[in-house]
This record gives sequence, structure tokens and C-alpha cells, in this order.
Amino acid sequence: MSLRDENTTVVIVGSGVAGLALGNFLLRSGIDCVILERRSRAYVERRQRAGVIDTRAARMFREWGLEERVVGGEPFEPVMNFRIDGRTRPFRFLADDNGDGRFCPQQVLVRNLIDAFVGDGGDLRFEAEDVTLENLRGERPLVRYRDTTGATRALTCEVVAGCDGDRGVSRASIPADSITRYSREYGYAWLTVLAEAAPNHQSMMAIHSRGFAGQFARGPHASRFYLQCPLEGSTQDWPDERVWGELEARFGEPVAARGPIVSKQMVPLRSVVFDPMSYGNLYLLGDAAHIVPPMSAKGMNLALHDADVLAKAVLSKVKDNDPTPLEEYSATCLRHVWNYQAFAAWFTDLMHDSGDASYRGVFQQQIARAELERLYASTTANRLFGEFLVGLNE
Repeated sequence: MSLRDENTTVVIVGSGVAGLALGNFLLRSGIDCVILERRSRAYVERRQRAGVIDTRAARMFREWGLEERVVGGEPFEPVMNFRIDGRTRPFRFLADDNGDGRFCPQQVLVRNLIDAFVGDGGDLRFEAEDVTLENLRGERPLVRYRDTTGATRALTCEVVAGCDGDRGVSRASIPADSITRYSREYGYAWLTVLAEAAPNHQSMMAIHSRGFAGQFARGPHASRFYLQCPLEGSTQDWPDERVWGELEARFGEPVAARGPIVSKQMVPLRSVVFDPMSYGNLYLLGDAAHIVPPMSAKGMNLALHDADVLAKAVLSKVKDNDPTPLEEYSATCLRHVWNYQAFAAWFTDLMHDSGDASYRGVFQQQIARAELERLYASTTANRLFGEFLVGLNE
């Protein structure tokens, strides 16, 4: 069964951080939009992912009048808890402004953004299956989907925002000869582990010859752990006892509590950028356009930056009849993306090369150790690092 077409200004495909932020920004600007999400609301709100809202993103929410409603989590502290070769070596960064950044799991931000959007009367349609995008280079793109009753619906619009991730329909709708993929594979993966275990610290990162390890609090009774491991491994290679033993070996201290492990996942580390981030009236945001390794904690902030740029560009076209910011959307975002990719690649290499020499050799390990020592010894290097970390450096 097919139902009558509907009209709106913007169709947003995907209700992750980018899609929900964009929807909220447009709604507050009086611009009609519809968000389509393949999953159920319960699934989206439960999806566990790490997250950091850096200073730039926090100030962006403030500018849109959403800070009090959506920004939660623990504030940044100007210190990183490093364990280097089993010894505690705190690193205090010297940014002039430690900023408004906060440790905020993505599911918390997502839940808050959903509440704000729906609470203000936004149109968010969960369990929208079989989304297809048509006439993307035409004046009025068409988005079809199947709703929860099995009926096929169609939305005509001016702009389609592709916020449905690396494997979504949005980027797949762009002809291969109209977009270029740039990527780097780092040669190792992270085993990510979510456990019902009280954290030793709010955050801790270990540099060790056995590989990188990390631990980040997820509330008072849960932790997310990370272990660098070979690409060819699988979660079956990591029974619970091996996970706990390896964490303690790399941290050089006991884990505070060995609670039940809720989930395990292998995440190959990679950097990816698609250029351009637009095709006709389709605009890519977040993981649909770029991926940074999780070591940098910048993925969520890049998605939020995309949403901010696109919302202002749509506003300029609709309210001021000026299409220039939309035409420049990709170039504007990519300048920022490559800047963050540079930081992400450098920090990822630093933390992994300085520990495990099996990937890039002892020479590179010693280079990384020298860079690490410079962060401790050089005020200038320390300050630049801190400004990038908290999102003060353009």
C-alpha cells in the first residue's frame, strides 16, 4: 500500500548525534524537518557508546539555546591519568581555558536530544524501513520508506541530510564516480569491553609493551575498557579471565572490581574521509562522511560540527534566499575534518607506538617516546595538545 506524498523542507536520515542535533537546530529555527530512524526508540536510547563533548560543541549548544537541556556528564579535568610501563604518571595539560568540555556517553546525549526534539513537537519516525533516496540532483528530492504498518510513504523536500552512519543508505546513494574515499588503516584493533565494574578512576590510559589499554567510567558502577589487539583476533579469543588479567598486566595495578562483562566488540582502528560531503541536495554528516579513531574522542564532536554548519546553511537559504553556505558546506566541513584527523592520527600513533613495538618497530617506538616526553617537558607542546584535546584550537 502506498500513501499520499508529504512535503517538508529537510528530511534527516538517521537519529544519531548528528541527525538529532540537526533536527533540534532546525526546529528551533522554525524550519520543517522529519527525522527517519530504522531502529526503535528503545534501541537507539540504549545503544552504548563512549562520548566526549568538547568545548566547541558545548558552546555550540549554548548558542542554540540547548545547553541546559541536552549537555550532561562529568566536566573535564585538566589532567590525564597515564600508566606508563606500569607506573602512574599523571599528565596535566596547560590550556589557557580548560573549557566547558564534558565526559558524556553518547546514549545520554542522544536521549536528551530525543527528549528535546519530541518535547518541542518535532517529527521523529522510528522503525522506518527500506529508505530510498531519489532525485537527489533535482530541485525536490524524494525519500521513500516503509512505516510500522507496512505502508510505503514518500517525503518530498529541499534537502536530505544523510546521518545514517558508515553503512547507511545515504552515502550508498551517491554514484561511486562522484565521491572519493581517503583512508588509513592503523594495523590493529581495540577490544572494547563494557563491564558492571566500579572504575578505579574517571579515566585512565596505559602505555605498555603488551599494547595500549584504557578505562573510562560509565557512572559509579560501570566501566568501559579498551585493549589494543591484533586485527586477526576475535572476541572468542578473549574469555573474561583473559580480559581482566590483561588489563591488570597493562595497568600495573588491580582492577577495582571484576563485575559481569556485558558486551565485547572488536573495533579495527581507521581514519576515513569522504570528499565531497555532498551530492546534489544530499549532505553527509557524521560517520556517513568521516571516521576518526576512538583514541581522539573527536567523532561525536565532528558530527556536531557538521550539524551546526548544515543547520546554518539551510537557515541561510530558507530565510535569506542565500544558497552560498549550502554550496560551500562540504568545503567548510572538510577543513575542520582534516584538522581533527591530523590530531587523531598523531595522538593514536603516539599512544600505541610508544608502547607496543611489534607494529612499527623499535625505532618508531623511540620516536613516540621522545614525543611523549616533549609533552611533559615543553610548555608550548603541552599547551597545544591541551587546546586540541578540549576543543579550543581551530
